Amino acid sequence: MTGHRVAIIQSSYIPWKGYFDIIRNVDTFIFYDDVQFTRQDWRTRNRIKTANGLVWLSIPAGTRIDRLICEVELASSDWQKKHWASISQSYAKAPWFKTYREFFENIYLGQKWLSLSEFNQHMIKSISTEILGIATEFVDSRNFVAPGTKQERLLNLLTATNATEYLSGPSASNYIDSDVFAQHSIKLIYQDYSSYPIYSQLHGPFEHNVSVLDLIFNTGPNAGNYIWGYRDAPISSQIAQGQEEA
Repeated sequence: MTGHRVAIIQSSYIPWKGYFDIIRNVDTFIFYDDVQFTRQDWRTRNRIKTANGLVWLSIPAGTRIDRLICEVELASSDWQKKHWASISQSYAKAPWFKTYREFFENIYLGQKWLSLSEFNQHMIKSISTEILGIATEFVDSRNFVAPGTKQERLLNLLTATNATEYLSGPSASNYIDSDVFAQHSIKLIYQDYSSYPIYSQLHGPFEHNVSVLDLIFNTGPNAGNYIWGYRDAPISSQIAQGQEEA
């Protein structure tokens, strides 16, 4: 990594491993939660593997769409107990569930969460720093004076953080104008999600597109090897090293 690389993404509910790949791959990660809230999206839901197949865990956030993500209030905390019960039941037999049980139980049951954005950001930062060992700086887009909409606002946020590189998810290539970024001397880079290795999962055929919780409970301290470590060394050698150190 050269220069100062930045990513700007909305917070999501217990995101998949690719989300954390982006976080680790930048110097500064900006939570972009002062934008339009969208229903039935990754902001409020994700999937886990269960004995009955893939199951969506969805946070009830109401039906109003005239809100920013950071304005979404959570009227009830009932979902916290229900989600933790589903996670516990599904992953109780996973190799590393007992190791991380207290960590996640404290997040889900330790307090009543009133804000969708606050919960999502707390969960993402906690997993990043305390489990995956990521040292990236986290900031919130609301902390900057960066007017404009869509691409203009992204550029203003990048300028405010002295970015020389912008890392984006691959789907953004459909609407981002790379020439505009070049005019601002910001290198545009797209994250590659295509080569993640498989790992041992519970409950049927392997599935990449599930919450990172699945990876953590099944691979424990080796989770990072299946998100980024495999690019530097074979998975088998990294796992052997991790077992020796343990």
